[in-house]
Amino acid sequence: MTTPEKPQGPASYFPSIGKKHCQPIAHWLDLLKSCDGMKHMEMVAWLMTEHSMGHGHANAIVAYGLSAQK
Repeated sequence: MTTPEKPQGPASYFPSIGKKHCQPIAHWLDLLKSCDGMKHMEMVAWLMTEHSMGHGHANAIVAYGLSAQK
């Protein structure tokens, strides 16, 4: 029997982000669509300021969202 692989990279934060901020990751990725034209750290700062996220959680969401766009 094999054990499921743990998420790597930014996705490893997703369970704790969902638990702490009471929203699924899809919600946060949808919000990033309103940040069109912002740079990575501007989006991180926006999530931290407007949605009271810590740097690690905000950075993980932005990094994942930007990599998914490529």
